[in-house]
Amino acid sequence: MTRALVVLALTIAGAAGAQPKQPDLQIDAAMRTQVIDAALAALRARYVFPEVAAKIETTIRARVAAHAYDRAMSAIAFADALTKDLQGVSHDKHMRMFYSAEPVRSDPPPDAPPSEEAKARSHAIAQRFNAGFVKVERLDGNIGYLRFDGFLPPEEAGPRAAAAMAFLGDTDALIIDARENHGGEPASVAIVVSYLYEASDEIHINDIYWRPDNSTHQYWTLPSLPGRRYPKKPVYVLTSHETFSGGEEFAYDLQTEKRATLVGEVTGGGANPGGTSKVGEHFALFVPSGRAVNPVTRTNWEGTGVKPDVATTAAKALDTAYLAALREQRKRVSAREAPGLHDEIEQAIGKLEGKR
Repeated sequence: MTRALVVLALTIAGAAGAQPKQPDLQIDAAMRTQVIDAALAALRARYVFPEVAAKIETTIRARVAAHAYDRAMSAIAFADALTKDLQGVSHDKHMRMFYSAEPVRSDPPPDAPPSEEAKARSHAIAQRFNAGFVKVERLDGNIGYLRFDGFLPPEEAGPRAAAAMAFLGDTDALIIDARENHGGEPASVAIVVSYLYEASDEIHINDIYWRPDNSTHQYWTLPSLPGRRYPKKPVYVLTSHETFSGGEEFAYDLQTEKRATLVGEVTGGGANPGGTSKVGEHFALFVPSGRAVNPVTRTNWEGTGVKPDVATTAAKALDTAYLAALREQRKRVSAREAPGLHDEIEQAIGKLEGKR
């Protein structure tokens, strides 16, 4: 649960963990040393690949000896410089140093339940962003469209997913827009994936190995859901270079199980989840302490991204998927039995083909 609340802020921040706009802070050599020492200690203790953590420490210590950070008087510039150097060794896009103008809260004890204050903050963020669910729509031709930009904790994402699937239940094909999905809670990925299967299906969709306690958590489709399921019907998932982390897992899970057609761009390439560690009064480091292990491929998308089935630009992905869905829909709909829907399909196809 602690991991879920940590991921929430990063989900809102974006795939690259973009720094929010905030006042800068002037820092000195003592603060830089404190942050670097604490960050390297956190990586030694928790980074999922200990041998890479050792290489990172060697590189950063060499950079310190070469006075590479001596001119970093800006907290924002220092965080950015460390992020660049950390990722330069690890090639791990989750790993990032964050600066906060407000003092960073201390790390909770391992596996401690979130405080009431933390839960209240999480709920407030979820309300502002509708738990990442941005748009639900019936497109002409009876094609469903669902856009969600993150996987917030199940207690927030679950009710929104149920409401969305209830609205979409009578559509004949579904386009899920994950082009701006920056990830989040793996349990919420499992919820949304489960809606695309029968209750009787038992699909092992993902594992996550966690280094700190040497454990592996399995994720399966759920036999019980409060909303309406969407099994067997065609599903298209839109991807972009911005699709990241849990957004990539969602696409990868469905592609591996051949449950959806992916349309768009190769995704960002981040498959190592984790959480933040306080490494200074105003600094926190995101430490990837786990790695995804797909039960079919026995690997993941780290560093490579998820490759779409139909490659196109992010800007053209929706029209491409929509046109494909409409053409398949045209094969199923008789002009005599459903003249109104047939005409709607033809008009929608004509509009899309006219854009080409």
